[in-house]
Parts: sequence; C-alpha cells; structure tokens
Amino acid sequence: MTKEIASAIDSIQVTLNAGGMNTINIVLAFVMYGVALGIKPKTFVDVFKLPKSVILGLCCQLILLPALTFGLCFVIGGMISPMMALGMILVACCPGGNISNFMSSLSKANVELSVSLTAVTTALAVLTTPFNFWLWGNLYIKSAGVAADIPHLSIPLFDVFKTIFILLGVPLTLGILTSQYLPKVANMLKKPFQWLSIIFFLAMVVLSFMGNIDAFTSCIEYIFMVVLIHNLLALATGFTVGTIFRLPKADRRTLTIETGIQNSGLGLVLLLGTSIFAGFPPHGGMLVVTAWWGVWHIISGLTVSSLFNYSDKDKK
Repeated sequence: MTKEIASAIDSIQVTLNAGGMNTINIVLAFVMYGVALGIKPKTFVDVFKLPKSVILGLCCQLILLPALTFGLCFVIGGMISPMMALGMILVACCPGGNISNFMSSLSKANVELSVSLTAVTTALAVLTTPFNFWLWGNLYIKSAGVAADIPHLSIPLFDVFKTIFILLGVPLTLGILTSQYLPKVANMLKKPFQWLSIIFFLAMVVLSFMGNIDAFTSCIEYIFMVVLIHNLLALATGFTVGTIFRLPKADRRTLTIETGIQNSGLGLVLLLGTSIFAGFPPHGGMLVVTAWWGVWHIISGLTVSSLFNYSDKDKK
C-alpha cells in the first residue's frame, strides 16, 4: 500500500456531537438487551457440563484470535497502516457477534454451544475487550516501531472497561432477567430486536462513509483484501482447533463460525459513540476496517454455512 492511500484511509473522519454519541450508546444498549433475551442462566450452567468445546471456543476467541491477529499485522505490514492494524486488533478483541447463532443454525452446527459461547464471551467482554486491546495494541505499537509516527497513543484501560460495562453488562443482565422471569415477553421481543441490531449496524456503516465516500471508494480493494485475509484467519483458527482436538462435527462448525463472526458493532460504537479514542491521531483506518468487517462477516458466514451444508449433501 502506498503512503498516499494509507494517508487517505486514515484521514477519514466521522465526528459526532454529545447527542449523537448518546443516541448510539442507547441504541447499542437496546441491541445488547435483545441479544440477552435468548440467554437463560441455565446456559451458563450447561457450559460446565460439557466444558471441552466451550473452553476451546473461548481460547480461540479470547486468546488465539487476538494473538494471531497481532502476528498477521506484521505478516501483511506492507498492506496496512498502523491504524488499520489497530482496527484489526480491536475487532479481534470484541466478543462473538449475535448473528453467529443464526449462522450456526444454518450450518447444522451445535446451536446450544454457539449460544453458550456468545453469552460467555459477551459477559466476559467487560474485562477481556479492554484488556486484550490494551495488551496487543500497545505491544504492536512498540514492536512495530511506529511510535514516532503516532505521537499520542494511550489506550485508557479503565475508560474502555467502564464504557463496555455500561454498554454490555447492564443490558445483558436485564435481558437475562427478562428471559428468566418473563419468557413470553422475551420471545415476543427477540425477533424485532434482531432486526434492530442489523438496521443499527448498517446505519452506523452508512454514517461512517457518508461524508467520506470518495476516500472509501479509492481504497476499497485494499480494505477488502485486508478484511478477507483477517476473516479467513479467524475462521481457520476455529476450524483448525476443533479438528486438532477431534471435536464432533457440529462443535467444530460452531467454533469456526463463532471465531469468524465478531461483534464489530461494539468496535464501531467504541470508535464513534465514545470519547475513548479522542486523543488518537487520525484513525480512519480503524474505522474502515471495523465497519467493513461487520459487512463482510455476514457474507463469509453465509458462505461458510453453505459450504458446510454442501459437504453434507456431497457425502450423502
């Protein structure tokens, strides 16, 4: 990637006033509440009954994906700017996306395992997302020797924790309580909230690029390749770990999908709806990578689901 293209990507800016930030945060809280409507306390109890697949899935998402993403940033260093690398790390540090449960169902994977992994990674994200981003982000900046190009880059661990606790922890708890004590209400609200989450994410993507369409179209092929490679790494990580540890076919498929579908909507909210990254230099690279990830993992999830189903038909 030329310096001109990298500069054009990083120069993409989206500014929101306090009202816009608050609106995004409130909507995300509702989205996370909707995710939790399908989670019961029993889900967390079931995790400990058959822990092998869950433990491996958590290792894939919380340990391997951030670490391998860190390594990938060096392997494809010529294709990305430092800010794009940080965007990749941010996505890798987010919990599993809520559409992964739907993709697991399409793939004839273990849906119960998928729900368990989504629930646990979302609950743990209050701690793991800020810590992993702080750890791998700072490690990348130091190891890549780009500190001179980024004069001010401090990752406020406590601020990220506080934001994620409010955005995830509170609505997650309320959603689980609704699912447990008001199951009819939860069932009635579940589908509308799923549609809300899709509309919300697409609206954020449109917002991100609306005033920067020229800069985005001039670099789309680079962004496409970077996200494609990163997403393939995530999918391959889940599938490889499931294969090495000889998990049942359905569990192996679930690990593939759960590791390959991340809640990049949370990453966008952290970038757009908070002041956490206000001290960063121009970070359009983070924004573009995170936004395109959310679009692409829907396409890749449907593709992987189709391939899994095709392999079943082929064997029959």
